[in-house]
Amino acid sequence: MNFSLSEDVKQRLSIVDKIWFDLRHIQPNVNNINPVIFSSQEKILDIDFDIIICGGTLGIFLATTLQKKGYKIAVIEKGILQGRDQEWNISRHELNCLLELELLTQEELEIIIVSEYNPARISFYEGYELWIKNVLNIGVSPKLLINKIKEKFLQLGGFIFENTVFNNAIVKENGVIIKTNKQKLKTKLLIDSMGHFSPIIQQLRKGEKPEGVCLVVGSCGKGFTNNETGDLIVSFTPIQNQCQYFWEAFPAKDGRTTYLFTYLDAHPDRISLTDLMNEYLRLLPKYQQIDLENIDFQRFLFGFFPAYRQSPIKINYNRILAVGDSSGSQSPVSFGGFGAMMRHLTRLTYAIDSALKYDTLTEKDLGLIQPYQPNISVTWLFQKTMSVAIDAQINPNQINNLMSGVFEVMDKLGDDVLKPFLQDVVQFSGLTKTLPLVNPKLVLPLLPQIGLPILLDWLKHYSNLGIYSGLYPVAKSLQPFMKNLTPQQKYYYHRWLDMWQYGAGFK
Repeated sequence: MNFSLSEDVKQRLSIVDKIWFDLRHIQPNVNNINPVIFSSQEKILDIDFDIIICGGTLGIFLATTLQKKGYKIAVIEKGILQGRDQEWNISRHELNCLLELELLTQEELEIIIVSEYNPARISFYEGYELWIKNVLNIGVSPKLLINKIKEKFLQLGGFIFENTVFNNAIVKENGVIIKTNKQKLKTKLLIDSMGHFSPIIQQLRKGEKPEGVCLVVGSCGKGFTNNETGDLIVSFTPIQNQCQYFWEAFPAKDGRTTYLFTYLDAHPDRISLTDLMNEYLRLLPKYQQIDLENIDFQRFLFGFFPAYRQSPIKINYNRILAVGDSSGSQSPVSFGGFGAMMRHLTRLTYAIDSALKYDTLTEKDLGLIQPYQPNISVTWLFQKTMSVAIDAQINPNQINNLMSGVFEVMDKLGDDVLKPFLQDVVQFSGLTKTLPLVNPKLVLPLLPQIGLPILLDWLKHYSNLGIYSGLYPVAKSLQPFMKNLTPQQKYYYHRWLDMWQYGAGFK
């Protein structure tokens, strides 16, 4: 392979790869983790803001919906608040919340959608193939979208502090004092939207290693002759380097985006991002039937997404709430980010509005905004079956065979089963229909790899998924009888309703 990455790309890749290396090799000393959250029983004399959101790329959406409700909101962003060039892929119906919350008009929505395609392929090495429509088939321009939302936020009277780094926060009786590299700010509620590597979350996790990681490398380029359809999940090789390689491809405004991703743990001997990028470049010509010399690369992408079994993260402080990837509430088989924020934006908006309105801002109160969700927890088993232990000796086609068999069953059961799974909203009914129909010969070889403790843990979450699915419609039917509740009781009732609805995958 004669192709070589530019020096700029190599430098950026090495920086991210160093973070991945440190995560695998360095076991942090809990005593050396720099605390950034402190508690104090004193009161704050004057409050600057109702809410301060740290992390603006995805936090700006929540900030704007809450600013529209009349609160005084500030957003802290360590750089310039702007979107990247690489498109966010999502389904059109998942963008409806931007219309429902009046963040965008229909005309503005069409402007920020810069690519659209159908259908998308799902295919496995020497196995089953199917095509599906209207799943992750929309490409949204982050640059256009965030610029538009940012503009509206400022027009509504919101405050944005750019090039401002969060240093620490002191939680007091009636508010939070936030110290940045530039100033002190005082707020009733601090929302952490700084992502997986938020300093707040690092303190709370105490150096814990993630149980699951999704490594991703890819690019966007021009020159592809076939660019009308996409791939949602495709594999065309057996297990290599103790990894099963999966691929995605989407038509994009600047050409065609292709990703290689794989699920694994944080064992020290795991593949580096640099080596995975080399694998991507080695296999891309076969995947897309094109020589590297014929691709006009616009940009390269790489990163990793950690996932923790303790999700969402428990925050043992009053007046602090984590949202998005900071909360750890994304599925271990998804990339989180934009899609996860859109899925929960309406729920978060109304829940935070109620918390401020009724002054339900204790650790217990806010914990109900990010509760345990069994529909997310059951996917840990899927992550486990799509990854390979570093020292495992298994059939090289084991994962392909399993995935092929599972998707064949879901395809025959129809879109009601298939689409929720692909859109990261696993439901009890679809799961219950699928599991008995999967060939036992595909499942039995996995049991030694999975282990009894993980299987029993999964059965607990699966049972809870069924319970939540039954509780939600019953609890919802009781709404007419809840009129005489106190404001605090109403807050708790609606948070439990949200918990059962989203925890059952009904949204």
